[in-house]
Amino acid sequence: MAGGSSRAVSKVAVLMGGPSAEREVSLVSGRACAAALREAGYQVIEVDCGPDLPARLAEIKPDVAFNALHGRWGEDGCVQGILEWLHIPYTHSGVLASALAMDKAKAKEVYVAAGLPIVASRLATRDEVQAGHVLPPPYVVKPNNEGSSVGVYIVHPGSNAPRLAETMPEVVLVETYAPGRELTVTVMGDRALCVTDIITEGWYDFDAKYKTGGSRHVLPAELPQEITDACLDYALRAHRALGCRGVSRTDFRWDEGRGLAGLILLETNTQPGMTPTSLAPEQAAFLGMSFPELCAWMVEDASCNR
Repeated sequence: MAGGSSRAVSKVAVLMGGPSAEREVSLVSGRACAAALREAGYQVIEVDCGPDLPARLAEIKPDVAFNALHGRWGEDGCVQGILEWLHIPYTHSGVLASALAMDKAKAKEVYVAAGLPIVASRLATRDEVQAGHVLPPPYVVKPNNEGSSVGVYIVHPGSNAPRLAETMPEVVLVETYAPGRELTVTVMGDRALCVTDIITEGWYDFDAKYKTGGSRHVLPAELPQEITDACLDYALRAHRALGCRGVSRTDFRWDEGRGLAGLILLETNTQPGMTPTSLAPEQAAFLGMSFPELCAWMVEDASCNR
């Protein structure tokens, strides 16, 4: 088995599914990780997470929980708290880092304190957003605590204030639209891996992220060295400032006409998509680490009480 941990790991519970809007994505990630871990030699039990999760884990008694959940409950500190209570080492970030990264407004405060570049933003109520522009267009309206581009509105100059879906929360995040190329960097432990240029027809929405042919990934991204270095540096600083561990992925927009001043940090994902063709595993593969090796590294890196 891979990794440098002295803990003997044989049984891994892969947590997937759950109740969030990203349930189906999580199931895909979880099944792919379970297959990779079996290939790496672990005994794997797949767990579709629900209210009975503590009882299931008490019955299974895993050595490690591999957290393949996405969205609220699975990556906002809730499941991490259950695992801490049960003293089960788990992959990815701990309670505080998970909660901070999932709360986009709070994460931005951390980025500012760390000297990282972000766009102007504010929290606003649904009524405020629908009554008139709370920021000069173009701007983006999104839930403050969702991922995978769930529930995102782009408001262009000349457009009316958006009518939000009933499923949107009462308080949302409104931020200035950052134009330019979509870039992303995976951090693995204490190392930023490389920069991927995400090329799409239009905006990098849910379909572009998850449907076949929705986007094209170029890695390493063809960028000026200054921008590559800045992306790697900012991603590692964001990972550390939030207190992340294991694998995270930080997303950027770069307006190339403005040089370094056009590089904006969007957000950090503490539990990025985990299929062999997802962005983080693609970067690991580019540097010579197979998908089973990556999953095994994450299992051996797992911990709790952090």
